[in-house]
Amino acid sequence: MENSEKLTNNKQIIAYLVEMFPLCFIAEGEAKPLKIGIFQDLAERLGDDEKVSKTQLRSALRQYTSSWRYLHGIKPGAKRVDLDGVEGEELQAEHIEHAQKALKESKAKVFAERKAAAKDKPAKGPKAAANKAKPARTSKPKAKAEKPAEKVNYVPAEIDQLKVAQEVKVIVGKAPVPATIVDINKDEVQVQLMSGMTLKVKAQHLIL
Repeated sequence: MENSEKLTNNKQIIAYLVEMFPLCFIAEGEAKPLKIGIFQDLAERLGDDEKVSKTQLRSALRQYTSSWRYLHGIKPGAKRVDLDGVEGEELQAEHIEHAQKALKESKAKVFAERKAAAKDKPAKGPKAAANKAKPARTSKPKAKAEKPAEKVNYVPAEIDQLKVAQEVKVIVGKAPVPATIVDINKDEVQVQLMSGMTLKVKAQHLIL
């Protein structure tokens, strides 16, 4: 790779940083906590390097420090290192707590995405084959023919037989339904159905 060749993505830039500063950046395993202000040190060291721009460098550094292997390295007793691998200050409790929280949230997000993807993925294996082998139902089985209902002759009520709060049956459609009389006004009777709905009907539409 020639010096004039630009690095275009974070993966390439991180690999380049590992090559240039092997005591600070690592490609595999648990990463070392980086010195606070490491970006400025990188900008100075790589100021004349045409392979990397400051914008790309910042983006790659953000990806490196948010990776799981880096967050795993932020733990009690660990010390930050500079570009030459020289250890500095020990990690503060608030930084450790922040890293552990970020790691937990990141893992939860990834696991949730995997679970959702697995749910949407079609099943494979013997179970799927068995489901595939089952013939599809083209139609529901025909219900048994019901016997025609016997016709019942209802005897309508007379107005003088009715009173408020009396339980009766009111003919709605083809069959009578239970109701309670709530008001009587001349030849009109107001009833309340079990559903709570009220109706005004003639006395001849009621059955005792």
